[in-house]
Amino acid sequence: MPDWSDRTAVMNLLSAVPVFSSLDKKHLKTLANAAAERNYNAGDVIVSEGTKGLGFYLLAEGQVAVEKAGKVVATLNSGQFFGEMALLDEQPRTANVKAASKAKCFVLSPWEFWGSVGKDPEAMRILLRETVRRLRHSPPAPED
Repeated sequence: MPDWSDRTAVMNLLSAVPVFSSLDKKHLKTLANAAAERNYNAGDVIVSEGTKGLGFYLLAEGQVAVEKAGKVVATLNSGQFFGEMALLDEQPRTANVKAASKAKCFVLSPWEFWGSVGKDPEAMRILLRETVRRLRHSPPAPED
């Protein structure tokens, strides 16, 4: 188990995320230092569909379930992430995310993200590409 108090471990986890993979060590260190550690128990709701999105979550330990319209559409494991759209637009969440087991996440707010990497065109291109990829692979919204 990594020592999460050592921000080098958080930097390593961030560097494996496609959105951040092209960032230099300076940017990664800034993000790692800004990331808030949050712990959840199985069943805890981490984010709720329809609420204002104010953060990017990087799953360091455990497993979470992504739900839309009451159905699990994805299961995420350590090293995976959610909430990247909230970094771009701070609009309402498009899904519920619940802890499927004990889980540890590192959370970045939009203001910390933009302050660190918002002026880096390559980082923006990667973030947009990953966001579009996820949108293309998400199930269609249910019709009323």
